[in-house]
Amino acid sequence: MDVYVRQNDSIWYYSQLFKVNYQLIIDSNRGIDPQGLMIGQRIKIPGFTSTAYKIKRGDSLWAIAKSRNLSLEALFAVNPGLNPNALQVGQTIDVPVRITWRLTQGNQNYDYETLLADIGRLKNIYPFIQTSPIGDSVLNRDIPEILIGQGDKRIHYNGSFHANEWITTPVIMTFLNDYVLAITNQTDIRGLSMLPYYQKTLLSIVPMVNPDGVELVQNGPPADETLRARLVGWNSGSEDFSGWKANINGVDLNDQFPAKWELEQARNMVNEPGPANYSGTGPLTQPEAIAMANLTRKRDFARVLAFHTQGEVIFWGFEDMEPPESETIVNEFARVSGYEPVKSANSYAGYKDWYIQDWRRPGFTVELGKGTNPLPISQFDEIYQKSLGIFLAGLYM
Repeated sequence: MDVYVRQNDSIWYYSQLFKVNYQLIIDSNRGIDPQGLMIGQRIKIPGFTSTAYKIKRGDSLWAIAKSRNLSLEALFAVNPGLNPNALQVGQTIDVPVRITWRLTQGNQNYDYETLLADIGRLKNIYPFIQTSPIGDSVLNRDIPEILIGQGDKRIHYNGSFHANEWITTPVIMTFLNDYVLAITNQTDIRGLSMLPYYQKTLLSIVPMVNPDGVELVQNGPPADETLRARLVGWNSGSEDFSGWKANINGVDLNDQFPAKWELEQARNMVNEPGPANYSGTGPLTQPEAIAMANLTRKRDFARVLAFHTQGEVIFWGFEDMEPPESETIVNEFARVSGYEPVKSANSYAGYKDWYIQDWRRPGFTVELGKGTNPLPISQFDEIYQKSLGIFLAGLYM
């Protein structure tokens, strides 16, 4: 929601007027000098939208504000030049509305376009969120990263490395939505106030590492006949891609990292593109894996959590290279979720493996839910409730 600066207005004034944290307003208006506001300048207020209201006979601004639990000043802030003594029947004014509900709908088939639409909605209402692509997929889809927070502790969450594990994306996006709701409304999640974590933590989220693969699983192969024929061939002649884990090149992106890659290739014994377990011709040959590696080097994360399905287990070690604190953290994850901590999966070349190997910091692969991939969307609510504690503990541990 936008307000327009009037004589003597300040960011602090808006913070008090709309009961929104001062820093959130500053972070929603990057590039604006809070000490140098100019009359008529537009300022974004996070956590609010506005709705048009048509004046009826007998209306007053005071009554309109009171009926919506607003101050009269809030109406003036979003309606520059409004004269309370000259209201006319049929006149339209903007009325602030505090957002207290989720904008994302995670409990649905969740493809790439749904993700982009949800990111756009969240960024519009919560402009302190920053978004930018970390790179492109094989089919030139942007791979978005979402940044939220102002702290020095850098934490990373990602999902949908594997195409048929796409349910991880709406789970992550639902947590993000609940997080920003709690921050802007100064409420808690499971008894924890979220604003201090915004202030202490920079949270990086890549909700869909493998957009081409997710689109293939959700919506079928692309229209290009050559590519379609190639994919069907790799899929043993089937047009049912529900079991597809790989990217659109038939490479398993979580077997693409230089952490004993050769051992993983030998273990899988898959030597050509296909739905699962083909490691490619070498580590970091696929654009999605390269983008994730570059992001991780750039951000220098303190810890990473990669969300996969299924099994309700948390893998936390790699070749005894993980630091001692990893065990403390994973035990807290297990406590708040009921998931089982498992030190090693006896596999190599995963994103978490490479992170632990190269940084010697805590890295985790969290296997959400139980069953056969792709997990049915009917499991969404149960998965979210069990994993919510892990998302929170990832911030406070």
